[in-house]
Amino acid sequence: MKKILSIMTAAMLGTAVSAQETYDNAQLATKDLNGTARYVGMGGAMEALGADLSTIGTNPAGIGMFRRSMVAGSFGFNSQQDAKSFGNANKTNMSFDQAGFVYSMRSGRHSMFNFGFNYTKSKNFDQILTAAGRLNNASQNKLSAMKNANGVYTLQDKNNGLVSNSGAYSQADYLYSNVLFNHYDANNPNDPNNATLTDKGVIVNQTTGLPVYYNATGYDFGRSTTGYIGQYDFNVSGNSNDRFYWGFTVGIYDVHYNGSSLYSESLVDGNTAIGDVAMNDERKITGTGFDVKAGLIFRPAEESPFRIGLYVHTPTWYDLTTRNYTVLDNKTSEAYGSSDYGKSSESYDFKFYTPWRFGVSLGHTVGNYLALGATYEYADYTTNDIRVNDGGEVDYWGNYYETSSRDEAMKQNIKNSLKGVHTVKLGMEFKPEKNFAVRLGYNYQSAMYNKNGFKDGSLESYGTYYASTTDYTNWKDTHRFTAGVGYNYGKFSFDLAYQYSQTNGDFYPFMSYVDNSEPKFDNVCDAVKVSNKRNQLLFTVGYKF
Repeated sequence: MKKILSIMTAAMLGTAVSAQETYDNAQLATKDLNGTARYVGMGGAMEALGADLSTIGTNPAGIGMFRRSMVAGSFGFNSQQDAKSFGNANKTNMSFDQAGFVYSMRSGRHSMFNFGFNYTKSKNFDQILTAAGRLNNASQNKLSAMKNANGVYTLQDKNNGLVSNSGAYSQADYLYSNVLFNHYDANNPNDPNNATLTDKGVIVNQTTGLPVYYNATGYDFGRSTTGYIGQYDFNVSGNSNDRFYWGFTVGIYDVHYNGSSLYSESLVDGNTAIGDVAMNDERKITGTGFDVKAGLIFRPAEESPFRIGLYVHTPTWYDLTTRNYTVLDNKTSEAYGSSDYGKSSESYDFKFYTPWRFGVSLGHTVGNYLALGATYEYADYTTNDIRVNDGGEVDYWGNYYETSSRDEAMKQNIKNSLKGVHTVKLGMEFKPEKNFAVRLGYNYQSAMYNKNGFKDGSLESYGTYYASTTDYTNWKDTHRFTAGVGYNYGKFSFDLAYQYSQTNGDFYPFMSYVDNSEPKFDNVCDAVKVSNKRNQLLFTVGYKF
């Protein structure tokens, strides 16, 4: 019976501060189309039209267009279309999406001064992602082996366990090194590869001197994610002579991300099937952040309802904590591997800064029966910044300051894997009679990921050092189609919206490795097409006073 390895990486790594990986953090930088049902029903194209609570988080000047105080709340259902069952994840979930108010005061005959607050679920992480594919002379463990063989990391024996001081030695590498490759005994008669650790810190076959690894014939992958980012916006705004509108918003963010994944491979030794290995990973990311948003809306012609809106958002400055618990289950034949399973867990703090956002919008109304809106927004995600916490220092006055430094290796990977994103919003509202409205919208977001970007496990980086998974997905453009209706009854308003969104992507279980001198050492896996199709039904109740 193979022995059980249960060395925790906390004992191995000996440090508690780090920075996270490009792909893990990219999902925290984007926002969903969410808010009030009116805002969603019009595709979010209300940054120049204003007078909706959701504009507090896009163009704060939109709150300056309120002439009456208001309170509103929104809830609904989100459903993932065509998703396969995985674990205990649900395809359909109820969601509380928005709650806020604006208090409006008159500051002049044609001027207002307003205060507002709004909560929005800016990111909903509920998703099931599954993929499967064939592997030809490739495997996840082979990637770890080739990193070791090429000196990306070197190993040393410590208390009957293999460890490394390299920043490119991930938690996945640690598990494979100790569970599947290392037999601790070079003379083990049951070891078909006669594995040994050289004085250069590389695991090789003692007889041939070649790297020790096992190819796979295919893989299965599943991940379910849950949680959200809560956005709490505080606004002050106003208007001058019903022609110039301004607003400032301070946003506070609350991150709750939970991910559970299972990756399994069917291994072979030559042409002989030797069993399976499975990597189960549980990941949590929590923390807080804040940003500042400013905007304005103006009417170029005094007598025209045509409006132009401009806005800018600072980066969101996040302080985050990530925790993982990862298990490698070795179900290969008795002779293969030194352990039945190994486990690894870690918790650390890091900082993450999102890009600046810039937007311009147009709005026009025709009488009291038609409103048209259009918005363009740009954010350069190559400017995402992942930072290592260096500790703190006390100044002359006794004030404590926490310092951080950029993870330069991961920063370069961000530039190679991400790009600028263009967002276009179009929307209309038609009122066949004054108390009833029909809405349509379209929202387009260009791809954030370069098609040739990848999760680079060879980087000398804290982000690699603490990584416990190797998979990544290069998601493409997002298309959102929306529709809605609204009805006013006295001081109450009732709004209903439907949103369909679709994002296709290319899934990879691990990065590719190509050996220029020995093609048999190549470790290449083709992409698998995946898709995230979502349906949302949203209901808002509002009251004006």
